[in-house]
Amino acid sequence: MEKGAAKNIELIGYHDLECRPAFKMAMQVVHERWYLYLGHFWSSGWTVLDVTQPSKPEFLKFIPGPANTETNQVQVANGIMVTALEKQIVLPEMLGRQNLPPDFPYEEGVYIWDVKDPVNPKRLGHFMTGSTGTHRNHWEGGRYVHLAARIRGFEDHIYVILDITDPSNPVEAGRWWLPEQWVAGGAKWTKPWIGLHGPAYPEGDRAYLGYGGAGMVILDISDITLPRLVSRLDFHPPLGSWLSCHTVLPLSKRKLALVNSEAIKENGDEALNYAGIVDISDERNPRLMSLFPIPEPPPGTPYRDFCEKGGRFGPHNFHHPQRQACLEDRDDRVYLTYFNAGLRVYDISDPRLPREIAYYVPPDPKERRGLLPRTALVAQSEDVLVDRRGYCYVTDKNHGLHVLRCTL
Repeated sequence: MEKGAAKNIELIGYHDLECRPAFKMAMQVVHERWYLYLGHFWSSGWTVLDVTQPSKPEFLKFIPGPANTETNQVQVANGIMVTALEKQIVLPEMLGRQNLPPDFPYEEGVYIWDVKDPVNPKRLGHFMTGSTGTHRNHWEGGRYVHLAARIRGFEDHIYVILDITDPSNPVEAGRWWLPEQWVAGGAKWTKPWIGLHGPAYPEGDRAYLGYGGAGMVILDISDITLPRLVSRLDFHPPLGSWLSCHTVLPLSKRKLALVNSEAIKENGDEALNYAGIVDISDERNPRLMSLFPIPEPPPGTPYRDFCEKGGRFGPHNFHHPQRQACLEDRDDRVYLTYFNAGLRVYDISDPRLPREIAYYVPPDPKERRGLLPRTALVAQSEDVLVDRRGYCYVTDKNHGLHVLRCTL
């Protein structure tokens, strides 16, 4: 197990995932066993690991997914698993299936599973959007799943609230979109890309949305059937790629929200991608109050900055506690994957002065398992999940799963 460059983080374990790089993750604890569920990046399907002993993750099962379908996201709560399904939107080869015809079938929407038997998920229901599916959703238990869904008649993803009171018969309860998205009504985009990247993160009777080129959106969802706009905060221009608001994660007790863009182009060939903190104490007038420091390369590296390293450089995914007892939930520390800069950890006890306190940059992969990154075969840390024991699980475009622990 080759170690990467680290500050205040130790490498605990690694699993190759049978050569299937993973993306999003979820966790549950059943009878004192810790189960990690992973949605895959280049392969369609889901993996179940036992991480009760984090230094030795145990592979339990791979569940094949449908062809020509992205299965990037998975979430678990209350013995129910919700997995996103979306038509492969980049290249057919990214699923290892070359030369697929344009009309090759795919699955879309979400699957709903019973995972009370944690190793043998049983599919209960399937919700379809009528278009190309869902991307990054939010499910924390209860009645509703919050979807970033493509719906016929709309450009890109809109916000859909799904009622799964009966998991075998999920039904749409409400939806919201920006006027520019309703192309069936003659609307036209006013920015390069507008759409809900997701997740739509509910907090009481509010929902916080990362809406791409439209920035941060706050909605009133006191009436689930009719969400209403509270406010918006734009970031681009000048900050971020065309996906200038990738995530909004509210820290409601502190009246703050974490925000970030997503680096799209490689070698830093776009506007500054950012991660920062927004003051939401006045929800009708949210304001950006600070930016996280830009990661610096570890000492002794052959490049001056991470843009020179190749691949994407910029923030991607925060750790989301999802109100799950098995996951770490604190509002003074932030875990953020940063593509070729690995995992970065920040102290935000002073929200006006966030400080980087730890990092882990994986070694560059030696085997290409997908088409990205194109410019160089370098580490591209995708997602992070932190359990309540303090173990960090990090996925990558071409690696397996790294298990880390912050020593602070």
